[in-house]
Amino acid sequence: MNENVVHLHKNTDPAPVTTLTVVPEPAPTKPVPLWLRSGRAVRMAVTHERTVTAARAVARHTLYVAGGARIAAKRTWDGRTASRYERMLRAAEAAGNYEVAAEWEERGQRYRQARHQRRMDLLTSPIDAAKSALVGTGMGIGSLVALGVVLAIANKDAADVVTPLMAVIEFIRLMVTIVQVVWGPLVTVGPLLALLALWAVGRKQQAAPAWALPANVRNGEGEPITPSIVVKALRDLGVPALRNAIKEMGDAGASMLGPIRIAGCGVEVDVTLPSGVSTIEVQNRRRKLAENLTRHEHEVFITIPQAARTVRLWVADSGALDEPIGPSPLVTDETMTADYAKGRAPWGQDLRGDAAALSLYQRHLLITGLSNQGKTVALRSLALWLALDKSVQFLMGDLKGVGDWAMFDGLAATLIQGPTDEHVIQVTEMVEDAVDEMNRRIQAPPGTVFPALIVLVDEAQVAFMCPLKDEDKRPYGGAKANSRYFMAVRKIHNQGRAVNVLMWQGTQDPTDQNLPKLVREGAHTRASLALGTESQARMALGDKAVDGGAAPNLLRPGLDQGTLVVASSGIDIPKGQSSITVRTHYVDDDAAQAITDRAKALRDRVTTLTVIDRGEERDPLADIASVLGDKPRLKTQDVLKRLTALNEDAYGGWSFLDLKRVLEDAGAEPYKSDGRMVVSRDRVACALANRDTDGSASADG
Repeated sequence: MNENVVHLHKNTDPAPVTTLTVVPEPAPTKPVPLWLRSGRAVRMAVTHERTVTAARAVARHTLYVAGGARIAAKRTWDGRTASRYERMLRAAEAAGNYEVAAEWEERGQRYRQARHQRRMDLLTSPIDAAKSALVGTGMGIGSLVALGVVLAIANKDAADVVTPLMAVIEFIRLMVTIVQVVWGPLVTVGPLLALLALWAVGRKQQAAPAWALPANVRNGEGEPITPSIVVKALRDLGVPALRNAIKEMGDAGASMLGPIRIAGCGVEVDVTLPSGVSTIEVQNRRRKLAENLTRHEHEVFITIPQAARTVRLWVADSGALDEPIGPSPLVTDETMTADYAKGRAPWGQDLRGDAAALSLYQRHLLITGLSNQGKTVALRSLALWLALDKSVQFLMGDLKGVGDWAMFDGLAATLIQGPTDEHVIQVTEMVEDAVDEMNRRIQAPPGTVFPALIVLVDEAQVAFMCPLKDEDKRPYGGAKANSRYFMAVRKIHNQGRAVNVLMWQGTQDPTDQNLPKLVREGAHTRASLALGTESQARMALGDKAVDGGAAPNLLRPGLDQGTLVVASSGIDIPKGQSSITVRTHYVDDDAAQAITDRAKALRDRVTTLTVIDRGEERDPLADIASVLGDKPRLKTQDVLKRLTALNEDAYGGWSFLDLKRVLEDAGAEPYKSDGRMVVSRDRVACALANRDTDGSASADG
């Protein structure tokens, strides 16, 4: 019986009031029925991990026996019939290889003739066996009797005549006794041994359903690629024509496969598709194929080799592509030099683990990809190698401006760094200066050889998207016929290669607006890091490369940093393919600084311009001192060249007489050294000091 508890609360206010609060006691909980507790215990016991694991193990090993029996029966059937030849014949016909089909038909016919002959021989074999037994028995008894006669004569005892015969009879009796003793246990143990043999066959072939296999086998982690696995993966790809063709082939579907070759950190196999199956149907199902091969999508690459109706599969070892590659030879070999015309830049490794080297000779370059995927490092490593050729000249514009290219100060003739519109103007004028140099070279006498001039612009999309216009209303950005940066790049693409003026650009997240079609198609070497869509991949590499299997849009942003898909005639690409995947070496800022220091030691010091002057009043004597740098003296021709590079507008039309006039007026006239007119750094510095002193004195006066 429930009772209510009454609490009295006395109010201390001036008008006291007594209140009653009734608090009911909680109702007692009902006991859980025994059958419910037992059901819960049974359910927990049945679904417990140990119970499930034990049940799976029992089912697995039981099914191993059944699977082994099925495999043994099939092998026996294949050995006793012509079914094997029939399967190979159907496989060859399905693959359209009728010559091989005719060969298998001939082999099957020979097998049937031999089997028929064996069966005909069985009809006369009992008579032949009986005759052989009678003759053998007679000859055996005669031999034993003859042996007994010899023993009797030797021992002078007539009873020895039957001694050999009795010995044989005793031996036969002993064998019968042994068989009688062993037969009982053998009948008992024999079936167990047979079951054990079938279990061993089933276990070796993993002849059990996937749900019953161990966890590591079900997951397929690290599972080696075998012909049967590849055929099953293709069969389950979801292409009806391919599935039906493989079913008609039976277990001989492996006849579609070429040899499985070890290729770097994975394997490679060519698959000849049956008639009615297109290579594009396999390419479009890359993810499903990878999953069927127990791999991730990024671990399977599908390319189209030269052979018709064939796809080439490269399947990485599980997790191998997540391992870093070794350091760049630029870092490990401090004696390395470069050769622009004949050498190749060590860029990284292909998927087979072979060194991937790129020829830069007379090739415009474009590298693109999403942000923070390693574009600048990949582009910079090529420039670092080329800097080790002392004849190569650089004009550089870094429109990111965070110091990625700062180590080229003292190597590049021009180095513009910054992301603002003013920096875009500077870079545009730098590229236009390169166009003027290209035109000057084109007008030179035929046969003149010019050193390479690399015009490099990183983050070029900033230039294409610049909204500013000059005083003539010509836009710096855009892709119109009057767009200054666009037209300058196009001119270099059209004619620069012939005179070794080359355009290198790095861009990110390409679109038709920030990377116009004419610009991207003007590059001879096109490389792409991870991208977002297939349409971007086609912008970066072109339709031919993507149709041939190139898929930078399937690279994993953030995980495949530094991995490039390259389409170029300057790199070794397997025959029949249109692109190659390269894992580039990572060269950090400190290593890049060390490499540029080595490059500076190979060549004369370069005065790097960080700002291009546009119409400002010049100080010729100060500019002459600037271009002399650390040289104690410099030939007048070289001084004129450096002045022109410093400011084309101010000094492009200068001759020796103009230079001589400025120097003589300052008291630093040129003189002859080894038969050549030279300019002395000390004389110019002294003239500047005297001029500044005179100017100060005049001001004081």
